[in-house]
Amino acid sequence: MPEIILSDYFYGDESEEFVYFKIPRQLITNPKFKHVSTDAKLLYGMLLDRMSLSARNDWNDSDTWRVYIYYTVEEICEDMTCGRDKAMKLLAELDTKKGVGLIERIKQGQGKPTKIYVKRFTTRTAPPKPAPPPPEPFAPISQVDFSNVQKSEIPTPRGGKNRRAAV
Repeated sequence: MPEIILSDYFYGDESEEFVYFKIPRQLITNPKFKHVSTDAKLLYGMLLDRMSLSARNDWNDSDTWRVYIYYTVEEICEDMTCGRDKAMKLLAELDTKKGVGLIERIKQGQGKPTKIYVKRFTTRTAPPKPAPPPPEPFAPISQVDFSNVQKSEIPTPRGGKNRRAAV
């Protein structure tokens, strides 16, 4: 059997010959994600990687423009070297319904793969809504001619007197 020689260091641009999965730092440092398992964080990084490929290929909903991916449980099992139960547990840990809310799974039915929407791990603050302008005070328009307006003969609560129309 040939001997495998491990090099101690990277030289020059050797580090560029590898493809890496990015795991956002906030998944490690933010207390909100402390209870999420390391395997689930790794899976989220793998989902992010696939999402960037889907975005380049225009895999998005036509009405909402949300990018989605297809990543079957079988593919997850193969890529993470785990069983089906573990893969399902990791997806549930990331899911909106049962887990931390980093992904949303939409079942297609009839043998079609589940659509997975990878969600943001950060929150965005919505810009404050501008206050509505104050209502303008009522001021009668001086250019309106009220000379031909008839007045009611029915008493009003203000004056209690009958008013007759000017003839």
